[in-house]
Amino acid sequence: MGTVLLVDDDATVRSTLAAYLEDDGLDVATAASGEEAVRAVRQGLRPAVCIMDMRLPGMDGHDAILALHECLPVLAFLIHTGSLSYGLSDDLLGLGITDKQMFRKPLPDMGVLADAIRALLIQKEEENA
Repeated sequence: MGTVLLVDDDATVRSTLAAYLEDDGLDVATAASGEEAVRAVRQGLRPAVCIMDMRLPGMDGHDAILALHECLPVLAFLIHTGSLSYGLSDDLLGLGITDKQMFRKPLPDMGVLADAIRALLIQKEEENA
């Protein structure tokens, strides 16, 4: 299966979620900012799925998703946000991101996010078969 890129500026969230996903058998790369995530992809990282926090310093999650999509159009996204008021913009909907790909922090069960990642990875494998 492919690599998961986890982008979150909160070091505790980033390390806890990365450890959970790695324990669940997933390959995880992390970034503390949108800029760091875009730089990693431009330098050759090829994740299959990106989990994006939306409230990031500097480049926010929305702009990071658009930049990552430009660099790697096949990258699938899951949104992981603490904002109760966040709604998907038309341009993110246009990339195929749906409400089912949006998860609110804190997650009472990280297994739900892991299941969503696996579903996207399986879908991508089937598309490439």
